[in-house]
Order: sequence, then structure tokens, then C-alpha cells
Amino acid sequence: MNNSTSIAKTSRSASRLRLAVILGSLAAFGPLSMDMYLPALPALAAELGSATSVTQLSLTACLLGLALGQLLAGPLSDVRGRRIPLIIGVALYAIVSLLCVFSPNIWVFIGLRFIQGLAGAAGIVISRASVRDLYSGVELTKFFALLMLVNGAAPILAPIIGAEVLEFTSWRGVFSLLSIIGVLMLLAVLFGMKETLPAERRSSGGMRHTLTTFRRLTRDSMFIGYALTQGFVMAAMFAYISGSPFVLQELFGVSPRMFSLIFGINGAGIIAASQIAGRLAGRVHERKLLGSGLMMSSAGGALLLLAAALQAGLYIVIPAFFLVVSSVGLIATTTTSLALQSQGQSAGSASALLGMLSFIIGGAAAPLVGIGDNQNAWPLAIVMSALVGAAVLCFFFVARTKKQAEASPHPR
Repeated sequence: MNNSTSIAKTSRSASRLRLAVILGSLAAFGPLSMDMYLPALPALAAELGSATSVTQLSLTACLLGLALGQLLAGPLSDVRGRRIPLIIGVALYAIVSLLCVFSPNIWVFIGLRFIQGLAGAAGIVISRASVRDLYSGVELTKFFALLMLVNGAAPILAPIIGAEVLEFTSWRGVFSLLSIIGVLMLLAVLFGMKETLPAERRSSGGMRHTLTTFRRLTRDSMFIGYALTQGFVMAAMFAYISGSPFVLQELFGVSPRMFSLIFGINGAGIIAASQIAGRLAGRVHERKLLGSGLMMSSAGGALLLLAAALQAGLYIVIPAFFLVVSSVGLIATTTTSLALQSQGQSAGSASALLGMLSFIIGGAAAPLVGIGDNQNAWPLAIVMSALVGAAVLCFFFVARTKKQAEASPHPR
């Protein structure tokens, strides 16, 4: 009996880990699409004859595609189930990534990047919704932390892989690799992921029902508060993603390989912070963990402003980046869990709105860091610190209007 129980437990653990790997990899479409070609941004701008700010629009286009795509895929998955919309999205991602390789100019490239983001959004939004289908309460937070363990590897590996690819090919080779990754993920979904939303739990109704659901979510002050808190912090990271290649490589003279190493260290910080959140879940309320993450992010924003004011070197800039980026592990894990706790019947739509805000705000902020032709770090420092400040205000607004949440038992 004990042996049978042990085997069953091992089997469940293996199944849980396999699901985490698949869902975490799907959620990584965002960082893969943005981070892998970061070391090539200056070279891409030169080859296609575009200015820094125009080249950064390719990041904005991808972010907007990721935002709008979630609005389509999330509600659709509530009605049709998770698997079919996911298969369509991943297949389209693989095709469009390959088309990016043959972009003749920057504007075609920007257009394809928008479609690439639109397709990749299905993996991001449906992976979160699938987790909510299966877990709730403390287990939901712990699984999101496990997801971040997999997903957090993407910011580490993507720029490193991109830099290595650039050693023997151009940025076009990076998008060839993204197409291959899309094909591999399609196979993983087809053969390794079952439907997580049974027919009897699916939403009924068409566009009117979807709009009603979104209207209800936007009137839920707790949900919107957590969503905006996450959105502004994620936007600060997107600003870092957009501006750091130029600031570090052109202003401080960092090589593409060294840039990828710095980027990877920050990604490791995300993983470490998310695992702390997972370990403490159930013992420390998620709101307290979220507050700690915001304090960490605020310290990084302040340090970055100080570095810009003093025209300091990398010894201040790199720790500042690390604090802001690493805090995402704590903040994203806790805000996602807290925001989705009470959204079991509309997890896809809630996940879509949660993700959309991050990418919309990030897409608007990304081009701002290109102002000033990279002569100093002020634009990036101001944008990142302002976004972090906005996140802190959103969190304390929720805390002030919903004080009972902190005193209440852990949500189930």
C-alpha cells in the first residue's frame, strides 16, 4: 500500500512538473520574442537604416500585439476551451517568426512583429488561465511560483542565446530560431497538454457576454488595483528591455556578450524572488510579499535616478537594474495569484485583462527611453522610476480602500 501510494505521488509530481514546463514555456513567448534579439538591436537599426526610436517601435509593436492578442485568446478560451485557441496561436507564431527573417525594411518588420505578438499572446494568457482551472488559494500561488521558475529562465537564456547566434549570423538567424521554438512548442501542446477546462465549465454567450465580463472586471477595484500594480512594474521591466541595450552597449561600451550576461543575472534574480514567494506562500500573506517586492523595486528606481544624476558608472547602474527587474519575481507571482483568486468562472478573460494592461503600458513606455539619443541614462532612469512609483501608488490605493483584505483569512 505504501509502495503504491509512493508511486502515485511520484507520478502526480512528474505530471505537475511536466505541466509546469509546458505552461511556463508558453508563458515565455513574451520574453523570448523581446529578449532574444535585444543584443542585435543596434545592428538591426544600422542594417535597416532606421533611427533608435523607430527600431524600438518593433518592441512596441510586439508588446501591443501581445496585449491585444490576450484580449482575443483569453475570452475565446473561456468559451471554446484552452487547447484549440492555443494550438492556433502557437502555429501562427511559428509561421510569422519565419516571415520576420525576410523583412525587407523596418516597417514590414514592425508589422510582422505586431502579428507575432498577437499570436504569441495565446500562450501567455491561456497558460495562466489553465493554472487557475486546476488550482486555487495557496496552491495557486505556489504553482505560479513554479511557473516563474520555468518562465524566468527565458530572460536569462534568450539574450545569451541571441548573442551566441549573432556570433555567426545576423538578427535574421535569431528569428529563424524563434520559428523553430514555435514548432517545438506546438508539438508539446499537441502531445503533452490535455484540455483543462471541461465543456460544462465553459462560458456561454458571444461578444455581449465577453463585454459584460470585462465590464465587471473593470469595476472590481481589488482586481484592477492588483492588475495596475503588476502592469506598471512590468512596464518598468519593458522599459529596461527596450533601453538597456543602447544604454549599456553605446553609453557604457558593454559588448553584446557582456550585455547578455548582465541581462541573464537579472533574469536569475526574477527566478530567485519568485521562488521566495512560493516558499513563503501560506506562511506570509501575498499582500505582504507584494509590498516587499514594491519596496525592492522602489529602491532600484531611486538608485537609478541617483546614478543618472551623478553620471555614475556600472557599479551603480547594474545593481539598480537588478533590484527593479528581480522584484518582478515577487510582484508578478503575488499579483497574478491575488487578482485571479476569485475569477474561476472567467479566468481566461481575467488573465487577458491582467496581461493586456502590462503590455499596453509597457508598449507606451518603451519608445520614451529612446529620447535623447543615448547621450545619458536620464530618459531610462526617469521612465523606470516613474513607472515603479505609479505601481506603488496603485498598491497603496487598494490597501487604503480594502483594508479588510489584509486582516481577512487567506483567500481560498
